[in-house]
Amino acid sequence: MDALPPTGADGGCHGGRETLQAAARAAGKSVQMDRLMADYPRGPHDQPQSMCPAFGSLRVGLRMRRVATILSGSACCVYGLTFTSHFYGARRSVGYVPFNSETLVTGKLFEDIREAVLAIAKPDEIDAVVVINLCVPTASGVPLELLPKTVDGVRIIGIDVPGFGVPTHAEAKDVLAGAMLRTARNEAEAGPVARPRGEVPGLPTIAPIGELFPGDPPGLSALLAPMGLALAPQTPAREWRDLYGALDSVAVAALHPFYTASVREFRAAGRPVVGSGPVGVDGTAAWLDAIGRAANVPADAVATAKQRFLPVIADALSANPIRARVTVSGYEGSELLVARLLVEAGAEVPYVGTACPRTEWSDPDRDWLEARGVHVQYRASLEQDMAAMRDVKPDLALGTTPLVQAAKEAGIPALYFTNMVSARPLFGPAGAGSMAGIVAAQTRGAERFSRMVSFFNGVGTKEGAGYGWQTPPKDPPGFRDRMKRARELRAKAEEATGN
Repeated sequence: MDALPPTGADGGCHGGRETLQAAARAAGKSVQMDRLMADYPRGPHDQPQSMCPAFGSLRVGLRMRRVATILSGSACCVYGLTFTSHFYGARRSVGYVPFNSETLVTGKLFEDIREAVLAIAKPDEIDAVVVINLCVPTASGVPLELLPKTVDGVRIIGIDVPGFGVPTHAEAKDVLAGAMLRTARNEAEAGPVARPRGEVPGLPTIAPIGELFPGDPPGLSALLAPMGLALAPQTPAREWRDLYGALDSVAVAALHPFYTASVREFRAAGRPVVGSGPVGVDGTAAWLDAIGRAANVPADAVATAKQRFLPVIADALSANPIRARVTVSGYEGSELLVARLLVEAGAEVPYVGTACPRTEWSDPDRDWLEARGVHVQYRASLEQDMAAMRDVKPDLALGTTPLVQAAKEAGIPALYFTNMVSARPLFGPAGAGSMAGIVAAQTRGAERFSRMVSFFNGVGTKEGAGYGWQTPPKDPPGFRDRMKRARELRAKAEEATGN
């Protein structure tokens, strides 16, 4: 806390990653930075372009019942994060502890955070308070680990989520999910805890990891039922008691493969972890086998589940064939699973890019895709996704907002992966038929896109920008010369006065 925040032209939030990392370590955050670097390794080009990573942790907290969130960071960052959270439909307030250079350097900011936590920790209203350090407080060493662990029974979870330490908002979900699981695991090991709602008594459970489309948990439950298994609450959880239910599982399904901290807590609780997910015929068969081994399910029960569902999935895929070339890119963590489903449905998928890192839990998907000629790019940058799209010239591009915009400008049908693809069922029979409809609807519009590009050619660029021009605008005579002289005179005046 005695370290000054970064200053000068390269200071503050925009001080540069190396400068801020060095400041954080000098301020006593070496352990935290080492953990973030180990859990969320960078790619060869440093890290992908993304929204502020802290949004991921903020999102996890806001989606939980009886959980309050306090942000500690620059006002501009907090404004952007809270605006985004309300845009995504979080109907609750976000706490904010403002600061200035004096309170940051003297340690008063930490005392202000502590006072805010004590004021908000009301056991009749909330189960936990999450405090998130953004870039500047992390770089300045604000020690959230010194906050009380509980206040009147309300858990206090303090985490550092700096943009210079966490590459993507997807992985920031894991920062908070892992911290909550660690607290819940310690509580469960210390004595009796509350039962999760909706618990199926008497059945061993499988705990899924990943933010799932609402229709997927029932599909997963149906797949597990013939094996005598039930579905535990998912991680990230929707309320605190769900964490106990997840930890009480017999095995864990890392459906989204980047939750490194969460997996560490499950393994500390003695739970085996299975990668990939039940997509298509091949993926579902392999996943059921892996779950059966992890949960010690008899082979005949696994065979029963496969006999019941694999023919149904095969029929759904054959009834909804996809005859198109598709590129896939995004930052949700399910990109490889979506690509597998597309390939099994008959699509040609030459490229898959994900902003997330390569982990052991995505290896089954990577191996399966690469064996079928698909290029898999972890830590994909926007430039790599764009280059693949332009090189492949797909019938449909699934990707991020800027990629979709570039694709449509080029006359290529495109869909935003997060809202249009990951918001649909993915697993089991429901997932097998979910993609065909949107692919068919979008690729049918290719000819319309071509006509639109031709019709609007040049509009919005160069002299075609703006409204009201029938012909390229012309400068008044001598306008550029007058403006050039005015700039030169202004520069000389500033030099003379020292401004």
